[in-house]
Amino acid sequence: MSNPSQGALAKLTPVLTKRWLSPDAWKISMYERLDGYTALRKAFKAHPDELIQLMKDSGLRGRGGAGFPTGMKWGFIPQNDGKPHYLVVNADEGEPGTCKDLPLMMADPHSLVEGIIIAAYAIRANFAAIYIRGEAMHSARRLRSAVDEAYQRGYLGRNILGSGFDLDLVVHSGAGAYICGEETALLDSLEGFRGQPRLKPPFPATHGLYSSPTVVNNVETICSVPYIVLGGSAWWKTMGTEKSPGPKIYSISGRVANPGQYECSLGITLRELLELAGGMQDGHELRFWTPGGSSTPLLTAEHLDVPMDFESMAAAGTMLGTTAVQIFSDSDCPVYATYRWIEFYHHESCGKCTPCREGNYWMAHVLRRILSGAGTHEDLDTLLDTCDNLLGRSFCALGDGATSPVTSSIKYFKQDYLDYIEGRKAPMFGAGELVGAH
Repeated sequence: MSNPSQGALAKLTPVLTKRWLSPDAWKISMYERLDGYTALRKAFKAHPDELIQLMKDSGLRGRGGAGFPTGMKWGFIPQNDGKPHYLVVNADEGEPGTCKDLPLMMADPHSLVEGIIIAAYAIRANFAAIYIRGEAMHSARRLRSAVDEAYQRGYLGRNILGSGFDLDLVVHSGAGAYICGEETALLDSLEGFRGQPRLKPPFPATHGLYSSPTVVNNVETICSVPYIVLGGSAWWKTMGTEKSPGPKIYSISGRVANPGQYECSLGITLRELLELAGGMQDGHELRFWTPGGSSTPLLTAEHLDVPMDFESMAAAGTMLGTTAVQIFSDSDCPVYATYRWIEFYHHESCGKCTPCREGNYWMAHVLRRILSGAGTHEDLDTLLDTCDNLLGRSFCALGDGATSPVTSSIKYFKQDYLDYIEGRKAPMFGAGELVGAH
């Protein structure tokens, strides 16, 4: 294990994570001591439209996976329409390998609360909700405590800080469904219905929560807002790249010496990120990795020096996603990893559309058959054909994302599949364990 070079260390950008190691960082007393709610007071001196323009000027892009420009999303909300406006925070962090929002809410929940108040003021919303994953009990408790503290201090409720602006904020725990990370399924769940994606259009900007104009933003996106208000758009753009500005929390896990969260400027490379994480574990060499969770196509050791920003990842044939960097070595099997991911997508499919419901079910069976030594060459064609029927034909992005590990693993590691099919690799499952064998 080697110490990080100065070049790698220079990429570390503690902005959203700067309070994490402070004692009692989650309490409002410590938050206020460290510039907390200063940005809110500054925001109230500006017109809401000026805040929307500030977000546009900063180039902040959604940190939940898609990378959509935040200011543009806020600007889509129609004004003077006579309808209530809503802000919903997507805290349903469920992408395999992703762990950036949970520690944010655990260590610094007030940064999320302050960001929500500013965002709600900008879009003229008087009600906001945080939809948090059901299993995230500790983070939910921290958030609810932070919301209570904010009410007691006058940062939430009626006439906040004498501004004339009213806002109520609730923390809603889901029931642990991955599909509810999709924004329209989240809205249905929040309304008390079964969490299934809605047909779009209409979009949440005009027909969201309770069929009213709604902004749905990721936790990390909203936590970025107070820093942009305080520092300005020009400061924010000093970090990251021209088209992907600002810092980003990268969750790195797997075969690394020091897994965890590393906040770096967008555009860091995996080589530099691995340096910060202490390198690969002893005795392991990098073989494949996900840049943004299992919904993003796999990359290999050949991509060590590709900048991890939205544009560069797209040019490499993948996506930045949620920056859930999962590291696999020469000791790991890409076919088995793909099987485990597809089992996850099969289990988490809401069942609303046929391509996803049937496609993931059958891909899981085919992959298990290959790993059991009973696969055929036609199985590879079947997997790719199934992916073709999933991609762009599913009701939501869950089906699209499920194709990523399959198509990319066959692209880069077809020989591994052939080794199972042609008997050069020992089966991972016995014949008796083979589900759906014929």
